[in-house]
Amino acid sequence: MGAVPVSEALSRLSEDPAFWSTMLTGVPSPASAPTVRMSLPVAGGYGLVFEADPATGERSLGLRGPATAEPVQLGWTGPGLPIPAALRWWELDLCARVIALEDPTLPHPGLVVALLSPFAPALPEDDEHQITAVRTAAYRSLLRPPPATDLPDPRHEPPLPFFADAAWWPSPRVLDDATIAAYLAGDHPRAEVRSGHRFPGDELDHMLRLADKRLSELSQDPTFAGVRPLARTIADGGDLTAVADLVRVLTEAGCDHPTVLDALSEPLVPAEACWMLETLAGAAPGTVLRRHL
Repeated sequence: MGAVPVSEALSRLSEDPAFWSTMLTGVPSPASAPTVRMSLPVAGGYGLVFEADPATGERSLGLRGPATAEPVQLGWTGPGLPIPAALRWWELDLCARVIALEDPTLPHPGLVVALLSPFAPALPEDDEHQITAVRTAAYRSLLRPPPATDLPDPRHEPPLPFFADAAWWPSPRVLDDATIAAYLAGDHPRAEVRSGHRFPGDELDHMLRLADKRLSELSQDPTFAGVRPLARTIADGGDLTAVADLVRVLTEAGCDHPTVLDALSEPLVPAEACWMLETLAGAAPGTVLRRHL
């Protein structure tokens, strides 16, 4: 599977607050809303497939292999039903990072985390504060304003030329802060599905190993060899103000990877910058995030 753009139907729906009400609460939207299917290639021909019917409130998550035409179900839910705990949080986070590397229209955390996080609840051993912060950043990415050179807020700077086209940016104010807080405070019943004999645990584990390998390869890429010491210094010290120096070194070295540059460019989003710092420095996922979120 190559990179698959977000479908026009999903792009349109993701700009509708009613769609997010359905995705995060299970409350159906008007019957005219179309069913959407989003294929998310991860690594080695494996990927995740998200399907949603806003008219009924049904949502499902599947796993597709390199030799399969249709995904194997990881979890399904409908109105009034528990949400299946199909993924561990770290699994979703890993997949979202790799998906962002391959498809710059899906930065991390962003649409992938916003859509799939209901399937990846925090467990007792997880850092719930960090997960909440990353989920908040994902939902807030739907608020990101379109590019402009005359924004009244001086903290905003014009985007890099890579991202000057409006197609890179979702419509502003899809979800407001109060709505995001309400979604985060929701306590939805969960269904344990991973112990079932039909759950494709071996296939999921294999995909995750490939995803981890793909993420590790980026830090070892010769293109980024020159920035690795600086990335490690920033990651160890935790001072994100030095990220501007990292962007300068990257661009001078000829880096043109849109996901890498977007994650580190102004206006800086700490959640985006941290995961890219971790990747470039070869640090364990979450080590930089914990200092800032």
